[in-house]
Amino acid sequence: MNTREREPRGWGGNAARAAGASARARVANPWDANFDDLLIAKPFETEPPGEEKMKSGNFFGELKRRNVYKVAVAYAIVGWLVVQIATQVFPFLEIPNWVVRLVIVLVAIGFPIALVIAWAFELTPEGIKRTEDVDLSIGRVSKNRTWIYVAALGAMFSIGLFFVGRYSARNTAGAARTELPAKSIAVLPFDNLSRDPDNAYFAEGVQDEILTRLAKVADLKVISRTSTQRFKSSPDNLPQIARQLGVLHILEGSVQKSADQVRVNVQLINAMTDAHLWADTYDRKLTDIFAVESEIAKTIADTLRVKLSGSEKTAMSKTPTANPEAYELYLKGRFFWNKRTGADFYKAIEYFSQAIAKDPNYGLAYVGLADSYLLLGNYGAAAPRDSIPQAKAAVQKALELDATLGAAYATSAKISSEQDFDFQQAFADYERSIQLSPNYANAHHWFAGALTAHARFDRAIAEEKRAVELDPLSLINNTDLGWGHLYARHYDEAIAQFRKTIEMDSHFYLAHYYLGEGLQLKGQLAGAIAEYRTAAELNDDPLVLARLGQAYARTGQRDEAQKILARLTEEAKSRYVQRYSFAVVLIGLGDKEGAIDALEGGYRNREGNDIYTIRVDPLLDDLRGHPRFEALAEKILPAREFGATAK
Repeated sequence: MNTREREPRGWGGNAARAAGASARARVANPWDANFDDLLIAKPFETEPPGEEKMKSGNFFGELKRRNVYKVAVAYAIVGWLVVQIATQVFPFLEIPNWVVRLVIVLVAIGFPIALVIAWAFELTPEGIKRTEDVDLSIGRVSKNRTWIYVAALGAMFSIGLFFVGRYSARNTAGAARTELPAKSIAVLPFDNLSRDPDNAYFAEGVQDEILTRLAKVADLKVISRTSTQRFKSSPDNLPQIARQLGVLHILEGSVQKSADQVRVNVQLINAMTDAHLWADTYDRKLTDIFAVESEIAKTIADTLRVKLSGSEKTAMSKTPTANPEAYELYLKGRFFWNKRTGADFYKAIEYFSQAIAKDPNYGLAYVGLADSYLLLGNYGAAAPRDSIPQAKAAVQKALELDATLGAAYATSAKISSEQDFDFQQAFADYERSIQLSPNYANAHHWFAGALTAHARFDRAIAEEKRAVELDPLSLINNTDLGWGHLYARHYDEAIAQFRKTIEMDSHFYLAHYYLGEGLQLKGQLAGAIAEYRTAAELNDDPLVLARLGQAYARTGQRDEAQKILARLTEEAKSRYVQRYSFAVVLIGLGDKEGAIDALEGGYRNREGNDIYTIRVDPLLDDLRGHPRFEALAEKILPAREFGATAK
């Protein structure tokens, strides 16, 4: 601390009276007074020897004498400056809010510590010393006002920063609101507050049901569950998450379930301003959960001033089942379906089947059952000839029970295009699905595949972009956007999109093997082989090995290609291996007849997911013009229909 303000502890006799008179004379005219002099307290009166003590009235004088006041003022100015920087600048740099709060807490904690240090220590020419060790009889009053100027400049700078920050914050928030759709929302995962952690499926189910009801509204952009699941219910960095998802509003919530009682807490937040637009708590019986979900969805629509048609209002308030046990079993089925592995699909099938047993008229349970059987083949868990008939029967039953289920039409369309090769029916069902559930990302995603098969690349890419917009963090949607560019022969755009997906998750094998295909088609076979190998290390999908085998063959490594062909042949004895995989390797080895034999076998086995794009698949280009290949293509997609559907 500065030692210029130190005074003797006590004066006696005439000397004290003379000094007091002198001090009073100095402050008689305030215009002549030194600012430091105004802070000098009345000197301590001398007590009788042996009884020296500080009077309570002179405590404040001692604070001034020890420079505690100056330290307090200086700390307050600097502390406020630090807080302003934290609150105004940190958000602009996207520094998490918890850092801002930590800075404020540390500044507050530091204030009393600074005052204690100012009281106990003095800053002398020899360094910092305890006050008791300093000769306080040596000192003089300084006229130096430097600290005053520093404090004033600091205050002016702080005030300037405050207003600049406020202005910038308003502009930033305004710009964000301009960029993000006003009628847009993401429903973050609901916290499971139940004592039983096994009730996590129920919290996820409530979130999913609210999202599903909102997704039926055409005037509202709703982000799919796939993209929101990686965030916790009440994250610190809402603006950053909102920008990632491309929405202005966030719905947070929690669910607590005990026996047949349910409590649901929700709050709707403007992510850019952190303004809480609406919040509520619902305590209901389990049998009333659908009414709660419907009420929440309608309140959100009203709060965001979303236009609802009559059919949308009806869809939002519909009760899918009156059986609470069937509903819980359905939620468990979706819980496992969302894990997307062969084993989990079988668990999902079990729960969906139990839900149907509880309520045979539960349309959504049939949709879940159909979706599970439909994707078994895609994940190598079943041969399509065994699983697709069951998927088809389940989705047909769902539509018989409820013709307004948008998801059912999307599933039906995927079966029609990829298994029955009935593209006209598929296009009609996709259009109907999007009409009923405009925010259902899977409908746009799957529709893009059927459009690609018809070489309708512009619209296919537009639909895939819409799927990514609705589910921006979905790895499969981002990968398949690149796939659309790949089949359109936009190789540079495809490679860039695959690399972007890998940046999102370097362990997503599908992006690696499609990146390998893009590099191969660009003639960069060394890079392609490296990507295929990476994909093979991440997943033992036969389609990955097939592409690696073709790349080996095209670089002259025929022995390596033959080894992969032998491996696929051996694995086919114990697991499902697509015939398309054999065709891809055989094409690389130059065996066109053998490749066509494999493709014809895939057609007989109804392995449509691999061959429905036969007319545009770049890996099959070597077979084009071959009579047998053209005859097979005609069976899958007649030339008269190719490129003519869904204009």
